[in-house]
Amino acid sequence: MPEICRFFHDVVSASYKSEYKIEVTFDNGKRGIVDFSKYLDKVGVFDRFKDISFFKSFKINEELGVLIWGDEIDIAPETLYAEATRTSLPGWVEKKGKTSANKTIQRTATGRR
Repeated sequence: MPEICRFFHDVVSASYKSEYKIEVTFDNGKRGIVDFSKYLDKVGVFDRFKDISFFKSFKINEELGVLIWGDEIDIAPETLYAEATRTSLPGWVEKKGKTSANKTIQRTATGRR
């Protein structure tokens, strides 16, 4: 369990940079730019990202410490952290083969981050 906790750094600020790039800062002071353009090829809720106005409407869910778009899209905090800081995803994510995207509603319902 300690490995999991180490990778959950909350997003404390975020600013739109250009195209599909957002600079994020975490509670440990680290920051970096995440390029979300790869999500344009995904289906389902990520189709909404093709509307740049929708993409720019992100907010920080302070309770979960993640970026959200409306009530339907968020990106897993370990994925944001790894991409922004150019570090590897924790082994428990890679082993399970989980996707980097989660629905806020699902995580909120389980009370987990």
